[in-house]
Amino acid sequence: MGNWHLVQLKNNSHQIADRNLKQQGFKTFLPLQYLTSKRGSEFFTCTKPLFPGYMFVCIKSDRAPWQKINSTLGVSRLICQDGIPKRVPTEVVSGLISRCDGLGRLLPPTEVELGDTVEINSGALANFIATVETIDRNRRIWVLMDIMGQISRVQVAIEQVKLLN
Repeated sequence: MGNWHLVQLKNNSHQIADRNLKQQGFKTFLPLQYLTSKRGSEFFTCTKPLFPGYMFVCIKSDRAPWQKINSTLGVSRLICQDGIPKRVPTEVVSGLISRCDGLGRLLPPTEVELGDTVEINSGALANFIATVETIDRNRRIWVLMDIMGQISRVQVAIEQVKLLN
């Protein structure tokens, strides 16, 4: 097992850097998150890096040829301190890995259930409080929210809500 380190990437090069680092035998981890954006009158959900411009890379030993990371296509530089790669605590990376699915996409911290009170955290309804009414198998949920004094039923992606205590 090696130590995890942080790599700074060139603009929009996370896929190129990931592929090239893996071809060189390095283990990489790029946590992704779901983001919902609006184009025109439609909402789109896509995955974006959780830490834009950065990726974790595992270096197996202190004697590994880590210098070649800096010349990898898509990589700007390996984060170093005094010429030595700066180690990221294993607990931080393993905690992130445990919260992601097999493709590195961040899973919601807790599953919501019928009747839960949630806060919408993205999209046009961000910061609204709602109650979960229905959950379907496609990870879409129907929530009831008070909009201008009327209870409205709205469909949102489960990634757009945060469970309130």
